[in-house]
Amino acid sequence: WKTYLGRPDVNAVRFNAMRILGSALGSNGRLEEALLVCEANLDLSRRYWSHAKEAILIAQSNVSTCLEELGRLDEALVLTREVYTRRVAMFGVSNEDTLLSALNLIISYTRALRFAEAKKMILEQLPIANRVLGKDHQISLALERNVVISLLGDEKSAREDALQAEKIIKDMLVRLRRVYGHHHPDTRTMEYWLRRAQKKLAAYDPRA
Repeated sequence: WKTYLGRPDVNAVRFNAMRILGSALGSNGRLEEALLVCEANLDLSRRYWSHAKEAILIAQSNVSTCLEELGRLDEALVLTREVYTRRVAMFGVSNEDTLLSALNLIISYTRALRFAEAKKMILEQLPIANRVLGKDHQISLALERNVVISLLGDEKSAREDALQAEKIIKDMLVRLRRVYGHHHPDTRTMEYWLRRAQKKLAAYDPRA
């Protein structure tokens, strides 16, 4: 980074070095510093590269990630929602980048414990992802995983929600084991959620 520090703000190499610096700081747990760098990078994007709409959205997503990691969930959610809305306007709802932005927004809703909004958006996005990308695509699988998380993570969820989650997980595990294998991290993650679903079901009184 120091190699490029003396270059003017409009220098593209300096700009990219700043983005990489922000990512590196975040990866090493220096979140406050990462946020400052990412915010500066977003400001430069808007000031000098206003025509590069996708670069601005990437910079905005980086700021949102920092805010979320710092626990500033409501602020992060505003930015994530804006990124999704702009990608819809630029590329339409069936674009892979738009679907990825939708997934990020759903994850933000879930982390903010806004399960109703997460579920509503998943119901809208999952059929599109399955049609455009296929049921075994990582984005489609991640959307299904977030269905499970919203069903099991909500303290107000009923026994029927846990049963639905268990059914979804079992179907996902068949596909994950076939496509990625038994030892893939995504397979292991859904095995964890299956145990959670079964534990939650066991806690319900069957006579209730």
